[in-house]
Amino acid sequence: MSISDTIRKRIKDANARFFANDNISKFMDDNDRDLLINEVTEKFDGVLRSLLIDVDNDPNSKGTAKRLAKMYVNEIMSGRYHNEPDVASFPNDGSHGTAPYTGMLVVRAELKSMCSHHHQPVTGTAYIAVIPDSHVIGLSKYIRIAQHCARRGTLQEELCGDIATSISKATKSKHVGVYIEARHGCCENRGIGAANSLTQTSVLMGDFLNDPSVKNEFFSHIKLQTSRYSCN
Repeated sequence: MSISDTIRKRIKDANARFFANDNISKFMDDNDRDLLINEVTEKFDGVLRSLLIDVDNDPNSKGTAKRLAKMYVNEIMSGRYHNEPDVASFPNDGSHGTAPYTGMLVVRAELKSMCSHHHQPVTGTAYIAVIPDSHVIGLSKYIRIAQHCARRGTLQEELCGDIATSISKATKSKHVGVYIEARHGCCENRGIGAANSLTQTSVLMGDFLNDPSVKNEFFSHIKLQTSRYSCN
């Protein structure tokens, strides 16, 4: 039985899902990932040969199958095969000599993802906002969470929701807003060939959805930041 069949059986035995944007790391260990890379290498080698690429003699194509396999498992889809980032939270209770923070926190995170339809790159920026409740997390953790959610096959709409849910879980706050603007390889590199297309999505939870003043403040922060940064 191949390692992918073994892992698939574990997932099915647990009645779990393994869509392109699901994290399946709890069904694998480091050795399984190494074995999976070897199996995927063989499959990519077959694909390249079926595309009539001389992988035996073309110096630019030798080793490409292995590079592709490692890239999928350890890089562009690492959010499927690797554990969620370890995120420690801290009480937002003024125990460090300051009053609890009750304002809005907005973090900008650059993202690399992959469209699950055509496996084309998605490059963009996420603006993540939270109104802290009982706990806060380190600023870099917002970015790590967003990147972990992005590094898999997904759609931007799904990614926006996954980041919002993960941030809410990590911060223990129900007041979360996520806005993403991104460029999609499936629009730029194929089909319509729209080199300058940009897709924008947002997911709002708690006061970000229900309180117009909070929503307006969030999008005002985004306008302020986008006046200084660009997705290009």
